[in-house]
Amino acid sequence: MRFVRQLFVIATIATTASFAGAAHAQMPQPAGGDTGSFAEGDLPLESGQSIKDFSISYETYGTLNADKSNAILMVTAISGNHHRLDYLIGPGKALDTNRYFIITTDAIGNGLTTSPSNSTKQPGMAFPRFVIRDMVESQYRLVTNKFGITHLFAVVGASMGGMQTLQWGVSHPDMMDALVPIVPLGRTPAWTQTVLELTRQEIMSDPAWDGGHYKQGHEPEKGMRLWAGTLALITRTPELMKNTLPNADDSAAWLRKTQDGAWKNFDANNWIYQTWAYDAHDLGTTPGFNGDYYQALRSIRARMLVLAGVGDLLNPEPEALEVARYVHGAQYESIEPRWPSGHFSAAGVTQPEVDFQNREIGAFLTKVAAQKHLD
Repeated sequence: MRFVRQLFVIATIATTASFAGAAHAQMPQPAGGDTGSFAEGDLPLESGQSIKDFSISYETYGTLNADKSNAILMVTAISGNHHRLDYLIGPGKALDTNRYFIITTDAIGNGLTTSPSNSTKQPGMAFPRFVIRDMVESQYRLVTNKFGITHLFAVVGASMGGMQTLQWGVSHPDMMDALVPIVPLGRTPAWTQTVLELTRQEIMSDPAWDGGHYKQGHEPEKGMRLWAGTLALITRTPELMKNTLPNADDSAAWLRKTQDGAWKNFDANNWIYQTWAYDAHDLGTTPGFNGDYYQALRSIRARMLVLAGVGDLLNPEPEALEVARYVHGAQYESIEPRWPSGHFSAAGVTQPEVDFQNREIGAFLTKVAAQKHLD
């Protein structure tokens, strides 16, 4: 019962936090190092178009060693930023800054890296569509051209970050020793695409969206409130909601409070573009695999730890389990099976799931480091 009460208190506190940013709303941020934006020039996209004057936002933690062999790349979630996995970063944590050099990044379309919301040459709906592989290539340029790193120790990411992590393993199979995809998808199923289409319809049905031509101060609030409510539910489970709200009559008030706290946290057009990338994700469409999803999974050479959320309604757990089955030697763990909180289990909000991830990821990376030394 003490376990349940503890989670109830934490989950209640977290209801006003944004979907992807819940962790950093409640937890102290690690002491960072270099923070900046790396200008890459025009970024060629897989579609044949380019993002003009592209810059990628990042922050680093820890110290890069002399042979540049201790770098870990963190890739972020949909609507998230480079603080997405702060709960894993710091001395003694899974991404131990006394051992590793952590590069945290911002994905295309999150409002810090070049996005529809901040592009001067391709603003709003004039921005070209991009895919997960384009995100990975922008990060590859950062790692190699900014930091001069030709081999990463690991790539780690949650949700859409987990999807990018898997794509790193397929697109650059010899680039890293370890991969840690958290609540990931190897390809986006019909269920998830339908959920994301619903969120786009919610935004686009608001007259204030105006075909994506809204101005600051005139955002599509009604549509974004619906968006926030949909995400609040789809990233949780019935079990989590039952314990968050023991009195079901509090549900409407909880929903309004959640929408009040979340709708302003992300730009509407940025969400639309990132969800388009989410929808299009399929490792099998990586050049060279002719659409063969399972061949793409089998091509991953890095050691892998897959973490999934029990009852995940956004990125269904069976999809993550299938990934682990087809990647040679992959380790699979469910995050806190005693508390099936779905996608929210990777939000970094509840202490049990934070402890679980730090313990499992830390042990996995230590084992990989030891095996690498023996190799």
